[in-house]
Amino acid sequence: MRIHALHKLYQKRLSQCTRPFLARGGRSERCIYCMLLPYLCICSLKKTVATNSAFLLLMYDDEILKPSNTGRLIADLIPDTYAFIWSRTQPDTQLLQLLQDSKWQPIVIFPEEYTTPERIMQNYQAPESSKRPLFILLDGSWAEAKKMFRKSPYLDNFPVLSFSPDTISRYLVRKASKDNQLATAEVAGRVLAFMGEPDNSQWMDLWFETFKENYMIGKERKQLPEDAAQFRLQAQLNKHLAGTA
Repeated sequence: MRIHALHKLYQKRLSQCTRPFLARGGRSERCIYCMLLPYLCICSLKKTVATNSAFLLLMYDDEILKPSNTGRLIADLIPDTYAFIWSRTQPDTQLLQLLQDSKWQPIVIFPEEYTTPERIMQNYQAPESSKRPLFILLDGSWAEAKKMFRKSPYLDNFPVLSFSPDTISRYLVRKASKDNQLATAEVAGRVLAFMGEPDNSQWMDLWFETFKENYMIGKERKQLPEDAAQFRLQAQLNKHLAGTA
């Protein structure tokens, strides 16, 4: 089991709670790594992918504690994933150091109508230097994400990459305030496709689909159907392992 940044942030935030955190679905016994009910755990199906992309999740307060959060799915697949709790007045010093590190080109993912035209990135061109793209996702409710975007001056000088979803989000676990608002992991899948990594994008989409389906099945205490996404994921993983043997 690879312990990644989201697992560590979860434990850190949990240790700061002065009373039990009772998020929707939080009363159920869950795997602490995938946040699914034990009989629906998907930890054995995790794999990392080779990619030049990195992700930074800036999370609103207790978002990391919610079992339905999909940000951890990104860290499951993408080795270079970072996560921090957002603070308006006292941003994490490690966060600021990461954003200033010369190895990264930070890129904020956010709707273009909330920024200025000169910041909007139409396509990605690799810098002449060895900088790697670091995609920043603001993880929280829609109102919280807008607040983070407006009140994080250390993000103001970075380009903004925007997606205009033409389909309603597949994420039914938590109702979005906007019909076309995507789950965090869905956005990551779009980013990987934008970067010309269709295989990685498909892995992310299938990993997200598996989590979403297992979460919903767990709410109703049902068993996996014969056509469950988990079985498609297992088949893809077996095929991958056979190809690398």
